[in-house]
Amino acid sequence: MNTATRVPRLVAGLFAGLLVSAAQAADLAEVAAPADAQVIERKPATEAERLYPLGAVRKISNQLRMDAQINARGQLSSVTYELAPGASAIAALDTARQSLLGQGAHVLFWCQSRDCGESSLWANDIFANGKLVGADEQQGMVLMRRAASGPDTVFALYAINRGSRRPYLHVEQFVAATPLGTVLPTPGTVLRELRSTGRLDYPDLGSAPPPADWVVLLARSLNQDSTLRVTLAGPAAEPWRQALVAQGVRAARLELGDPAKSGLHIDLIR
Repeated sequence: MNTATRVPRLVAGLFAGLLVSAAQAADLAEVAAPADAQVIERKPATEAERLYPLGAVRKISNQLRMDAQINARGQLSSVTYELAPGASAIAALDTARQSLLGQGAHVLFWCQSRDCGESSLWANDIFANGKLVGADEQQGMVLMRRAASGPDTVFALYAINRGSRRPYLHVEQFVAATPLGTVLPTPGTVLRELRSTGRLDYPDLGSAPPPADWVVLLARSLNQDSTLRVTLAGPAAEPWRQALVAQGVRAARLELGDPAKSGLHIDLIR
């Protein structure tokens, strides 16, 4: 083969490689890489069946157990980062969570430390990635969903400090082949989000009567900490207040806010 023939083929090969790299890099464009992090493993989108827990994971009689789950088929891509020395895995998790919130995703499940269950189960049984095994008390997990615009997409964020004290962040993006239907966040997750951010925003819950499943969920969340007081804002704030009181939330804990706001907004009274 002469040089004139080899050069175009070499250029074509390099161009193809660049296209593959660019496609893989774009797989998780919604979640920016943490500062000074190193990519340990990247998997481009492939068709897969995926199970995501909506609760702590545990094993009983060698069977994986959880309170609820998402089980679906779709396109799965992932990237695992080793964070810079001294970086906080939980801080990186929170940054990724806030970024996805700004892009229209909402939290379905959020746990930290031993509330998540065993790190080894998350690493080996859920993510099939032994690099993510670490201390149970130094882990965090956030499961988020974005369905309002584009295909139904789930984001799984898992942070862990390994035994070597190296912090890792694992990010998965799962684009479901068919809509997932109604999936509500867990009561503990709603309470954690309210305590952490001081605010809950539900743009689709501004009409009356309030949906019964959401009334039960928010009442259970608020009743997990009877010391919390909140303000309800939106056009249906009063029906929401009445419905929550009917579900056992003390009326003195619920104040009414601006009815002109769209949707339902719950603000923590500090």
